[in-house]
Amino acid sequence: MRKSVLALLAAQLFAMPVWANDTTAVLDAGGLVFTRQENIAMESEDLFISEKEVRVDYVFRNEAETDLETVVAFPMPEIGGSMEFMGGMDDTESDNFMGFTVSQDGKPIEPKLQQRATVSGIDVTDDIVAAGVSLMPVSQKAITQIANLPEAVQKDWETRGIIVNAAYSSEGAPVKPEYYPLWTLKSVFWWKTTFPGDSKVSVSHRYRPSVGGTVAMVFIQDGKPTDFYNEYKERYCIDDAFMKTAAKLEKEQNPDAGKYYFERWLSYILTTGANWSGPIEKFKLTVDKGSPNHYISFCGQNVKKVGPTTFEMTATDFYPEKDLHILLVVPTDLN
Repeated sequence: MRKSVLALLAAQLFAMPVWANDTTAVLDAGGLVFTRQENIAMESEDLFISEKEVRVDYVFRNEAETDLETVVAFPMPEIGGSMEFMGGMDDTESDNFMGFTVSQDGKPIEPKLQQRATVSGIDVTDDIVAAGVSLMPVSQKAITQIANLPEAVQKDWETRGIIVNAAYSSEGAPVKPEYYPLWTLKSVFWWKTTFPGDSKVSVSHRYRPSVGGTVAMVFIQDGKPTDFYNEYKERYCIDDAFMKTAAKLEKEQNPDAGKYYFERWLSYILTTGANWSGPIEKFKLTVDKGSPNHYISFCGQNVKKVGPTTFEMTATDFYPEKDLHILLVVPTDLN
């Protein structure tokens, strides 16, 4: 694989979407503003991550004697931003593209949804909504609606970087424009809730993760680290043992027979868990790699293998200083 292709794949990797931990929020002009909550402690967090499902179970404790009403927010992954966006999404037509659900003390909550579209940090939500175009930039619906816009609007949006014309003619002859969205969609589910004074509250989330990936292992080539090794080491904590395994797998590849190894990525924003009073008193992380024939690397302390495909990390008084990023190396014939 040429270095230019590796560079493209790595650029897509580090722009990939992630999932987020709970955080508190207040409604403010322009949208939700995330803030610390000094009176509510996160007593425990039990987080399970696999390629098929993310489950998060929390226990919060109101340390004040009086009831506290607040807004709890859950930011979804950012979607779009370029034609090369790789989100691994199954449902690109729904606002709730990951099937997010939430319950409190066993009772389902119907959260509200805030969505904003931006281009280079500039909010273009009102323009898109006023034109009757779907805010979901990776949906066929949005592409079709853009194609039906007046030419003057298309040209204006192209000039402003909201859309791009991907039509190309090798001979330079005029071709019909093919416009694609370039905006980034930021979605936040939020709901008001009451934390009773001097009491505990249980909150649970469930949703489908978005899984990114490549068609190769981009951190190794011919048994040696590539230019992206240091970034992978920082992001996924790959070590010498993992590199030796990757080198062995690389030799086993047989492209002619359709057998090779490629990457899958999952991420989860843990750092918003620091927005509560004090540390997470009891933290448990379980990661399921899906198959005994998959290879995994992620950063964590005192990680133990607890099953054929599962790994577990536990911690007390846990301050999440970094977000969680998971690397899977998967064979084509066993995915």
